[in-house]
Amino acid sequence: MTGHVTSEDLKRYFLKDKFAAYVGIELISVGEGRARARLEVKPHHLNGVGIVHGGVTYTLADLAFAAAVNSRGHVAVAINNTISYIKTPKGTNIFAEASEVTSNKRLATYSVNVLDEEGEIVCVFQGLAYKKNQKVDFFESV
Repeated sequence: MTGHVTSEDLKRYFLKDKFAAYVGIELISVGEGRARARLEVKPHHLNGVGIVHGGVTYTLADLAFAAAVNSRGHVAVAINNTISYIKTPKGTNIFAEASEVTSNKRLATYSVNVLDEEGEIVCVFQGLAYKKNQKVDFFESV
């Protein structure tokens, strides 16, 4: 990542993820190989049994993964992701914290913990990304 790209530049860039924005996900912080996102759980995020829909939790984790893996300045796309749901979140906010596990010229592996307001892990997401020969244009308009 170049020295003049700030966390705010990165956060602005990821506003282009229209689906995550539609769901209500906010990228709180992003830096080299890491990211943190938040979602305020609302009634439309619940499934038929009244708990947070798995697709909502997956989308939250996926945005944090995407922000973290692209934060180094090269376009990276997911090629494999897994998620394990551990427990039902407590509270009205859930958070996704992504961090780099390994990275080489073409592949990067990330781990994302989704936590509830009490700091308890509610699911674990593992992502594998392919790094393309393309720079991220952080200053492209949203």
